[in-house]
Amino acid sequence: MRDDRSPGDGPGEEPSSFLLEENAIRERALRLLANREHSRQELVRKLRLKGHEQAAIDPVLDELTASDLVSDQRTAEAYVTARARKGYGPRRLRQELRERGVEDDLIAPLLDRDAEDWRERLARVADKKFGPEPATDRKELARRARFLEYRGFPPDLVSRYLRGDRE
Repeated sequence: MRDDRSPGDGPGEEPSSFLLEENAIRERALRLLANREHSRQELVRKLRLKGHEQAAIDPVLDELTASDLVSDQRTAEAYVTARARKGYGPRRLRQELRERGVEDDLIAPLLDRDAEDWRERLARVADKKFGPEPATDRKELARRARFLEYRGFPPDLVSRYLRGDRE
């Protein structure tokens, strides 16, 4: 914990407004983190929306990061796990994580480690949405391709799936 008292702050005197703001920021950040993992950038954005100053946010988030309460790595892992389970593909997950301020060097290993599973996940998503029957015409093939690409699956995987190559 930092000691931000000014020289005139003594016992029984009011704490500085900067210290009060840091405490409010810390409390709000911890409440947000209690609900789910947040990247540092997400926390900054949410705290700024509540009217806190960047100069007061940074030291608090530095402290929370040092104590491992804020972790972009953990945020990315939890996010990929949850969203992949809901049927989203690697391209969409990469974009969403970037929007949340997670660096590419944290994202790539998470998406690459599951590379073999993406084909299986794509097939599950497609079968759930369209059933196991193959598309019968070009219009239906295009509709399925649009849906799967919107979900974030790479065009090469979508093409192979729609051609019937399910291995």
